[in-house]
Amino acid sequence: MGGPIRVLHAVVNMNRGGAETLIMNLYRNMDRSKVQFDFLTCKPGAFDDEITEMGGRIHRIPYITDGGHRNYINHLDQFFKANSQYKIVHAHMDKMSGFVLRAAKKAGVPMRIAHSHNTQSEGGIAVKIYKSYAGSQISKASTHYLACSKVAAKWLFKSKASSSTILKNGIELNKFAFSQAIRDHVRAKLRIEKNTLAIGHIGRFNHQKNHIFLIDIFNELLKTVPNAVLILVGVGPLRSSIEEKVKGLNIENKVQFLGSRSDVELLLQAFDLFVFPSLHEGLPVTLVEAQASGLPCIISDNISNEVDMDINLIKYASNTNMSEWIKKIHEARKLKINRNINFKNLSDKGYDIQHSSEWTKEYYLAISR
Repeated sequence: MGGPIRVLHAVVNMNRGGAETLIMNLYRNMDRSKVQFDFLTCKPGAFDDEITEMGGRIHRIPYITDGGHRNYINHLDQFFKANSQYKIVHAHMDKMSGFVLRAAKKAGVPMRIAHSHNTQSEGGIAVKIYKSYAGSQISKASTHYLACSKVAAKWLFKSKASSSTILKNGIELNKFAFSQAIRDHVRAKLRIEKNTLAIGHIGRFNHQKNHIFLIDIFNELLKTVPNAVLILVGVGPLRSSIEEKVKGLNIENKVQFLGSRSDVELLLQAFDLFVFPSLHEGLPVTLVEAQASGLPCIISDNISNEVDMDINLIKYASNTNMSEWIKKIHEARKLKINRNINFKNLSDKGYDIQHSSEWTKEYYLAISR
C-alpha cells in the first residue's frame, strides 16, 4: 500500500478567511493516513506553521499583483509541469480558479475541482472584467464542481450549477458551546461591563463586508443605547479608513479593533449580538459559528437563507434601511435567549465538521479511483 492521496489546494494565502477556515477545519479532522493536504499559495498565511506541522507541503508562486498576468500564468504552467505527482487539484479562488485549473489541465492533472465560496467578485470594473475572463475558463478546465451554497454554485458555475455538489461549511460544534465562565472571563479581558451591550462582527476589512454601513448603524444606535460597544475582528485593506471614520465620529472609546484572532470561539461567547451587513456572501462560516454559540444574528437580506440553522437566531434587514437594523437590534436585545444550543439542527443540516470531513475524504477517494 502506498501513502495517502495528496490533494493540492489552490489559494492566494492561508489566512483566517472563511474559505481558509473551512479548509483548516476539514484538514484538522481529516484521516490523514488516507488523504493529505498540500497547498499552492502566493503569499504567507497565518495557518502556514500548522499546515507544515500536520505534514502539509506549501508551494509558493508570485501572484498576479507581484508580476503581472503573463508572469503568473508562466509560474502556474511551470509549477504543474514540475509537480506531476498531483492527481487532484482543488481550487478555492472563485473566478481566479479558472487560470489554476486551466494550467492543471494543460499539465494533465486528471481531477480538477472548482470550489465556489462567494456570490460576487470584488474590485473595480477593470478587475471584474479580468476576473470574468478567468472565470470563463472554469467550465472548460474543471472536472468537478463544489460550492458552499446553492446561490454560490449558480454564481460561479452558471449552467453547470446543476452538476455541482454542496460541501457544507462544517465547524467543530463543541468548541462553540456556550459557557458563562468563558463569557465572563473574555468580557473582563475586553473591559466590557456586565450591563454593556456587546455587538460583534468578524470579517475581513474589505468592500464586501460593508463596515462603513456597520459603523453608521452603530453610531445611530448609540443615541438610544449609549452603553453599547462594537467589537471588530479581522484584518484587511480598509481597516485604516474604518478607523478614521470611527475617529471622525468621535466614538473611538466605543469601538474595539481586535485584528486577526485565533480564539473566535471564545470571543463569540462575549458578544450579545452579531451584526453582519455584507453586500454579498456565499455562506459565511462565521454565521454558522455564531449560531452554534447561541448568538442572535442580524444579517443582510443579501445573504442566502441557506445560512439559517432553524434555531430562531437569524433576523434579516435591508442595507437600504438603517432604521430597520436599529429596530431589529432593539428587538433582539430584549429577548431572553438560552445560549445553550442543541446542536442537532446544525448536525442534521450537515454542519458538523465530522460529517463534512468524512464526506470530503470519501469524495476524494471516490474521484481518485
